[in-house]
Amino acid sequence: MHTREEQMQAFGRFLDVLDELREKCPWDRKQTNESLRPNTIEEVYELTDAIIKNDAAEICKELGDVLLHVAFYAKIGAEKEQFDMKDVCDRLCEKLIFRHPHVFGDETAETAGQVSQNWEQLKLKEKGGNKTVLSGVPASLPSLIKAYRIQDKARNVGFDWEEKEQVWDKVKEEFDELQVEIAHMDQEKAEAEFGDLFFSLINAARLYKINPDNALERTNQKFIYRFNYLEAYAKQHGKDLKSMSLEEMDAVWEEAKKTKKQ
Repeated sequence: MHTREEQMQAFGRFLDVLDELREKCPWDRKQTNESLRPNTIEEVYELTDAIIKNDAAEICKELGDVLLHVAFYAKIGAEKEQFDMKDVCDRLCEKLIFRHPHVFGDETAETAGQVSQNWEQLKLKEKGGNKTVLSGVPASLPSLIKAYRIQDKARNVGFDWEEKEQVWDKVKEEFDELQVEIAHMDQEKAEAEFGDLFFSLINAARLYKINPDNALERTNQKFIYRFNYLEAYAKQHGKDLKSMSLEEMDAVWEEAKKTKKQ
């Protein structure tokens, strides 16, 4: 791999290229924080897709796109005389040093769990940090990920089940309550109970060290593969999916399950 000096030279070259683009390219000149924001979200999702595929070349490419956005926001901040890339890096370093006293100070932390607990406590203490335990959870996070982060942050201050097995009683309780509201045909209450059931299942995943977003995405990918297989089968045999019986589709579905390990 490259030396630290080579990496710093490459980063400096990148900043020089960005400066020139900002000055000379009509598209780059007109960008603002607001105009970049939707593209930033898209780039992060493209990076996560590459990570899910475990495609190193694609991860490298998408990291570059995300880095471009980070530097672009810093460039805009510098033009407004608010902050620049040095400020961004300095603030990050100060935060990392403050939140890792077991590395840069006298405290000890032997496990990743202890580090996480210390992290949340330190964020409440630091200047400009989170004012409450849950204030650090972005409001715009997708609901599934937000639920996981809410539960994880609560855990870090001791609000959690004493034994992880206890969560299944909660899951069953929420499922029973959902069935009651469905039987009553109360749409609003059923939706609320569905939310409670999802929340309890996400809690169970967390307690058993399963990332629920990753788990759901794996199932999404399985379904996509098997449905595409079914669609290709129908096309190959001159059939229309709508004209196939459910029994016939189930048989092809089972065949698809055997063709690829998921």
